[in-house]
Formats: sequence, C-alpha cells, structure tokens
Amino acid sequence: MASLGQTIFWSIISIIIVLAGAIALIIGFGISGRHSIRVTTLTSAGNIGEDGILSCIFEPDIKLSDIVIQWLKEGVMGLVHEFKEGKDDLSDQDEMFRGRTAVFADQVIGGNASLRLKNVQLTDAGTYKCYIITSKGKGNANLEYKTGAFSIPEVNVDYNASSESLRCEAPRWFPQPTVVWASQVDQGANFSEVSNTSFELNSENVTMKVVSVLYNVTINNTYSCMIENNIAKATGDIKVTGGFDTFSTLCSVVRKQRTQSLQRCLPTGTNTSESKHWP
Repeated sequence: MASLGQTIFWSIISIIIVLAGAIALIIGFGISGRHSIRVTTLTSAGNIGEDGILSCIFEPDIKLSDIVIQWLKEGVMGLVHEFKEGKDDLSDQDEMFRGRTAVFADQVIGGNASLRLKNVQLTDAGTYKCYIITSKGKGNANLEYKTGAFSIPEVNVDYNASSESLRCEAPRWFPQPTVVWASQVDQGANFSEVSNTSFELNSENVTMKVVSVLYNVTINNTYSCMIENNIAKATGDIKVTGGFDTFSTLCSVVRKQRTQSLQRCLPTGTNTSESKHWP
C-alpha cells in the first residue's frame, strides 16, 4: 500500500504532465495561427532612364506596425528595399539602389507592397523576391524583371521620298527591334520588299532610333507600323484617304497614338507634316 508521501509525489507528477500537455497545445495553436500568407507578383518591363514599378500584393493586415516588406534581388548582397513599423528602413540597402526606391506607404495597409524604381538601368534586370511578414504569417513571391527601351512610333507622310511613302519613327528602342508593316486592305500581305528600316545609335550609345519607310502606299487604306523586341511591342497607325485626278489631290490623315488622335484635311499642295501632293 502506497504511503501518503508516494501518493502526493505521483499526484504532483500527474499535474506536471497535464500542465506540460496544456502548454504544448497552447504553443501548437499559436504556431498554427501564423500560417503562410499569399503573396503575388506581376511581371513587368522597365524602360531605361524612366521610373518603373515592380508589382507585389499580399493579404492585408489591420496593423501597419506588424507589416514588414523586404525586396531582394538575386546576386545582390544588400536589400533592395525594406519597409517595417510603418516606415522605410534603408540601413541594409545595397548601394546600387540607394536613393532610387520607394514603396507606396499609404497603400501598404491595403496589401500593396509594390516597389517604385527610379531611373531604371539595364543592370536592374534580374530576379527579385517580394518577402512579406505580417501578424498572420509570412510569404514571398519571385518576379523576373526585364529592362530595355521602348517608345510609341509616329507614322507620317514621307515628303522626302520620290513616291507615295509613309515614314515610321520611334526615338528609343533596345534591344534592336523588328519592324513590320501591315495594311487593313491587304491583310496578311508581306511589305518587307517595299519597305526599308534603319537603326541609328543615340548619343548615350545604348538605345537606338528606329526609322522605317513604306513605299507604294495607296489611298483609302489604313497602315500600321509595328515595332517589337523581347521587352515591348508598340504600334502606330495612319489612315490615308482622298480623291485623285491628274492635277489635284486631297489628302486626309488620321494619326493615332494610344488614345490620342489627330485629324487634318488640307488643300492641294500645302507643304506641312500632315499632307502631301501625290500626283
């Protein structure tokens, strides 16, 4: 028969075991409460010399002070950017990004961790990681960032050509793009044999000006100049309409750039950038 001391001893041991189990359950529930949160990035391209956006969104948190945002780049020792306790912390920022990064601080509470990158450089291309910590948990997502140069082409009547021609110009592209002409009337036609494209290196010795001339243009037709590389694609359109006879020409040009349009109809022989006398 167990003595009173033994009974007390085993009772204490039982209580300790029960308490240890309860503590383990509490810790387990606490850990399971910090789960992986969803983080999503959107691939984008940077236009060198301009500002770019590295897009990242996450499950929002109700307390700004609990949110930590870290942007990292593969192959770079320091951080690209860090935001925590409601403000930027750039103490560990890599030198190559100094003074060039910012988050949208007023939108962080809503789940926006996107990074604004100022004065995009070719060397900014690479793999980035958007790493998020909140009171709900943590998560991350990678983003492949490409850099180059691209611009909207302008299409006009070419007054320097000896025949009915259109001139497509775009000031900044890199890497070297391809240029393809298309026609609304002659869909699927190959205009490579009646066009000439040239590339002129700009003063910074990186980007290039693109000039393409299309010959043998016909009236009552819409032409498109499409410029494309592995970074971007841009299109300029021009619509040429008019009535022709031996002595006079009426020419109307509509130029479209994104959502902008310009239309002018000028009298025969007027020497401007929107009209040409085609005999």
